[in-house]
Amino acid sequence: PSSSVWDTSSQKKTGFQYLGASLERRKSMHLYSLHCSSASSNLSHLEEDSWILWGRIVNEWEDVRKKKEKQLKDLVRKGIPHHFRAIVWQLLGNAQNMPIKDQYSELLKMTSPCEKLIRRDIARTYPEHEFFKEKDSLGQEVLFNVMKAYSLVDREVGYCQGSAFIVGLLLMQMPEEEAFCVFVKLMQDYRLRELFKPSMAELGLCMYQFEYMIQEQLPELHIHFQAQSFHTSMYASSWFLTIFLTSFPLPVATRIFDIFMCEGLEIVFRVGLAILQMNQAELIQLDMEGMLQHFQKVIPHQLDSGPDKVIQVAYQVKYNAKKMKKLEKEYTTIKTKEMEEQVEIKRLRTENRLLKQRIDTLEKGQVTRAQEAEENYLVKRELATVKQQSEEAGAQLEQAKKTIKQLQQQQQPQGESVLQLERELVQARLKEAESQCALKEMQDKILDMEKRNTSLPDDTNVARLQEELIGVKLREAEALTGLKELRQQVRDLEDHWQVSTKISDSSKKNTMSELQDELMSVRLREAEAQAELREMRQRMLELETQNQIHNNQLRRAEQESRSLQERVQKLTTQNKDLNVQLQEIKRRQAEIECKSKEEVMAVRLREADNIAAMAELQQQISELEIQLPSAIKGNVPYKDVVTNPSYIFWHFDINHAFTASEFVSCVSYGLQAKVFPYEERKLRKISPPDSNKV
Repeated sequence: PSSSVWDTSSQKKTGFQYLGASLERRKSMHLYSLHCSSASSNLSHLEEDSWILWGRIVNEWEDVRKKKEKQLKDLVRKGIPHHFRAIVWQLLGNAQNMPIKDQYSELLKMTSPCEKLIRRDIARTYPEHEFFKEKDSLGQEVLFNVMKAYSLVDREVGYCQGSAFIVGLLLMQMPEEEAFCVFVKLMQDYRLRELFKPSMAELGLCMYQFEYMIQEQLPELHIHFQAQSFHTSMYASSWFLTIFLTSFPLPVATRIFDIFMCEGLEIVFRVGLAILQMNQAELIQLDMEGMLQHFQKVIPHQLDSGPDKVIQVAYQVKYNAKKMKKLEKEYTTIKTKEMEEQVEIKRLRTENRLLKQRIDTLEKGQVTRAQEAEENYLVKRELATVKQQSEEAGAQLEQAKKTIKQLQQQQQPQGESVLQLERELVQARLKEAESQCALKEMQDKILDMEKRNTSLPDDTNVARLQEELIGVKLREAEALTGLKELRQQVRDLEDHWQVSTKISDSSKKNTMSELQDELMSVRLREAEAQAELREMRQRMLELETQNQIHNNQLRRAEQESRSLQERVQKLTTQNKDLNVQLQEIKRRQAEIECKSKEEVMAVRLREADNIAAMAELQQQISELEIQLPSAIKGNVPYKDVVTNPSYIFWHFDINHAFTASEFVSCVSYGLQAKVFPYEERKLRKISPPDSNKV
């Protein structure tokens, strides 16, 4: 392989230079064969026959590819001669004269996001090979260049580790620019791009198809793999990603790669199943670790003798292309269902997450409600205590009334006290009338507040409960204050009666006692009216508190409604803008698709023209090669070259051996002389080679 590695700093060889180099090799081989023994002479004759055969195939490639495809496949399966691999691989992959070749030098000047990954993996690519093992060597540098250029051309795939081994094998056979073109063709036309995509869906399909072939043709081994949980991807994924380059010795993998260039991934399925078939008896007796060790260490040494046996077994393996297509459809259906299930699972997980958040919120709200219920319970207990105290105060008040009546019966107030009592009676009646009016107003106000409260929506949120709690505590404080005032009034009445009993005389008139009774009853009614007035005020305070709460809720609802309306308007505007952008993007995409189709058609037309021109040039080269011996023997004047394009060689010394570049320049000028007339050659400034050199 080291003899086929090209120096990138030297001038790149063209198709004509390949031919010149081949002729020099043939000449040197012929001279060498004259000095060898008879056995080696026979071997060299066989090799020379192979060289002649492949030389004719290369020269007549289009005809051979169309008319003798089966014979070509048989020859490729037997192996392509080492020095023909570069040109044959390019011909098999249709990688000649690709437009992307002209962009290669520009791509090397650009920066790739994958450069660090490529640098890291280069040292692990063919570490024992002479061309790649030294750090910062020419081999590592050209490998880095090709991988970097492809990562810029195909940014979706970028760089994948296994692809470096394929590029390394190409660089062992041809210059980096040709290797880059062949690698691009492999990625595009040989399903490698789908294998190296980040999703690796194509690799999954290959594993599915390969496992089916094992199940169908090697059922016992498949059952053993299933029992040991030994999945196909554990040993076969590298076979498909590197075309056996990391699993087999390099000469064996190169022979398989010859067939891969001709027949595609089918050879990987065949060779993989052949390997399993040849090692079935040993694998069935091993566990998972033993099988892994067998694949890594034992199987590569089985192929040290050469690839002929495994290739022979591989072509005895049953391979049904229609069945593979059917399996591909089944796998696509399965993956589609899995994607739908994953989408559904993702949706359910999202819903589950939202429900968990809602449950957490409800649990927090439940804790808050429990705290509020506990606080309400404490308030109710306090209110019950207040009511009990109020009942006790009422009982004491009744007892005081009875005591007052007894005192009224016992006492006989004096005349001055009667007048005072009459004045107090008038004032009490006035206060009673005022309290009745105020009570009526409060009742009307309470009814109005109750109507307004019934029309407002009920909302049991935390803010309302807090405000109600504050209102309850305020009412409790007012009730306690009213109770204290009532107790104070009762004490004042008791004191008043005690004073009146001391100054009363049993001989007073009945009129005074009646006035006193009426006065005391008026005072009692006044006290009751005041108590009822306080209750009405307390109830009014409650209703005002509720009214304020509902007003706050309405205000918040209005603010939320306004914010939602603004958001709806904003989203509507954004939706319109997005629709306009979507239409513009669709229009641009349609234009780009039309342009790309036109460019593809133009490229295909140019490729067809180039192929036709190449075929014509190859035919002319073959004719010129036939005329070469006669041209060497004869002496053709320069003017004959101009007048007769079939003579393309000039006078030279009989002992002078012309070089490949001189030969190619002669061929080039001869072809131009044949294509263009003499006058047109003058206009195009086409000059013959230097006659002093020939």
